[in-house]
Amino acid sequence: MEHGILSLLPPVLALIMVLITKRVLLSLGVGIIVGALMVNQSEELFLNEALAQIISIVTGIFVTDGGVNTWEFYIILFLLILGMIASLITVTGGARAFGEWALTKVKSRVGAQFVSAFLGIIIFIDDYFNSLTVGNVSRPFTDRHRISRAKLAYVVDSTAAPICVVSPVSSWGAYIITIIGGILVTHGVTQYEALQAFLLMAPMNFYAVFAILLVFAVAYFKLDFGPMRMHEKRAQETGELVDKEKGPVPGESDDAKPMTEGSVMDLIWPIATLIIATVMFMVITGMQATEGPNSLLATFENTDVAASLLYGGLISLVVTIVISFLRSLPVKHVGIGIWAGIKSMLPAIYILVFAWTIIEIIGELGTGEYLASLVNEHIQLGYLPALLFIVAGFMAFSTGTSWGTFAIMLPIAGEIAAVTDITLMLPVLAAVLAGAIFGDHCSPISDTTILSSTGAGSHHIDHVLTQLPYAIIVGLISTVSFLVLGFTGSVWAGLLTGLVVFVLTVFGLKLVISKWLYKEA
Repeated sequence: MEHGILSLLPPVLALIMVLITKRVLLSLGVGIIVGALMVNQSEELFLNEALAQIISIVTGIFVTDGGVNTWEFYIILFLLILGMIASLITVTGGARAFGEWALTKVKSRVGAQFVSAFLGIIIFIDDYFNSLTVGNVSRPFTDRHRISRAKLAYVVDSTAAPICVVSPVSSWGAYIITIIGGILVTHGVTQYEALQAFLLMAPMNFYAVFAILLVFAVAYFKLDFGPMRMHEKRAQETGELVDKEKGPVPGESDDAKPMTEGSVMDLIWPIATLIIATVMFMVITGMQATEGPNSLLATFENTDVAASLLYGGLISLVVTIVISFLRSLPVKHVGIGIWAGIKSMLPAIYILVFAWTIIEIIGELGTGEYLASLVNEHIQLGYLPALLFIVAGFMAFSTGTSWGTFAIMLPIAGEIAAVTDITLMLPVLAAVLAGAIFGDHCSPISDTTILSSTGAGSHHIDHVLTQLPYAIIVGLISTVSFLVLGFTGSVWAGLLTGLVVFVLTVFGLKLVISKWLYKEA
C-alpha cells in the first residue's frame, strides 16, 4: 500500500517526541507502534498483525533464516564485550594510570580535543569501530581536562563517518565503490573506473570536509554555544561531565572502580590488541569472501565488519582478563568488573534494538522511496547537487541509516544525471554521500550517533541536542558549496566558496560568543 507523505509520520513523530520528552525509548516505541499499525492497517486483525510484525523484527535482530544474525546480534555482542573490556581496564587501574600519563603530555583542553579528533581521523577502517574505540581511549584524558562527555561525543561522531566516507580503504569506501561501479556500468560511463570516481568525489564531499574542520575550529576557538555551552560550563565549573539527573550513561558504571595500582600498559595492550585483531579479521574475512584476485579494495569490499569486531573484541577481552589476573586481581573482582561492564552497555543496546526496529518499519512504509521520488519533480540542473544533498540529508535523518540512503539515492542520482547532463554524475553522487552523513549526524535514531554517545560515555539525547547546531551549520555551508558546484561545474570553486563561508562563520561565532561572555562577566 502506498503511504506517500504519511510514511514520514512515524519517524517525524518519534523525533518530535525525543526533542519534547527527552525520553528516547518511549519516543521510539511510539514511532514503532504507529508505523506498525500503518503498515498493517489493511489487515482484518491489524492490531494482532502489527504486534506480530514488531515481534518478528525484534526476533530477527538475534535470529534470522534459522541461524544467528551475524550483523545486528554480533554488534550487540561486541558492545557487551567492549563494556567488559572498558570496565576491567578501570578495575585494574589502567584508565586512571593512562589519564595521569596523558596529563603530562596533553597540557590543555584544546590539546585533549585535538588528540581525540586526530585519533578519529587515524582510525578510518570503520565508523562503528571508530566511534567506540576513540571514545573509550579518549575518555581518561578528556575527563581530566574537564571536557564534557557531550563535547567528546561530538568530536568522535564528527570525525568518524566523515573520514570513513572519503576513505577508499574502509568498510564504507568498499560499499560505496561497489554501488558506484554498478551505476557507471549501467549508464555506460567509461572515462573512469569506480575507484577513480570515488577518489575524484572525495573533495566534492563538502560536508565531510567542513565537519572535520569545524571540530578543530570549535576546539581551538572555544565555539561552545547552545546546549553544548551548558554542558561545557557545568563540566569546567563543577567537574560534572554529564547531567547526573538523567541517570547512568552507557559505557560507564559506578560498580567499576580501580582496585589495583595499574599502569598505562594495562590500557594500551587491550586497545592495541582490539585494533590489530579487528583489522586482521577484516582482512581474513574479506579474503575468504573474495572471488578472484585478492586486491586490497576487493578485500575491504567483502569484509565482514560485524564478525571482525566480535572476533577482535573476544581476543582483546581475553588479553584484558589475563592482565587482570597478572595484577593479582581476585576472581571475584574480575567477575564484578565483567558484570559492571555488561550493565553499562545495556542502555545503548536497548536504544539500538528500538532504532533497528523503527528503521525496519520505516522501510516497510516506503519512507525512503517517497523522499527520493520528490527529486524527480521539475528541477533546474544547477540546483540538482544542492537539492540532492538536502533530500539525502532528510532521508538519512528520517530513516537513521546513511547506508540505506546510499543504496536508495545513489542509483536515483545516477539516473537523473544520465538523462539530463552526464557531466553532473560525480557531483550528484558526491552530494548524496554528503547529505547522508549530514542527516546521519542530525538523527537520534542513527546507530552511529548512538554508538558515539556510548563510546564517549554521554547521554544519547545530550549528544544529539549538542551536536545538532554544529551539524546544521556545516549543512548550510555545504549547501552553498553545492550550489556553486552545480552552477559552475568547478570543484575548486565550490571548495573555495565553502571555505570563505566557513571562515566567516567561525569568526562570526567567535565574536558572538565573546559578547555573550562579556555580558555574563
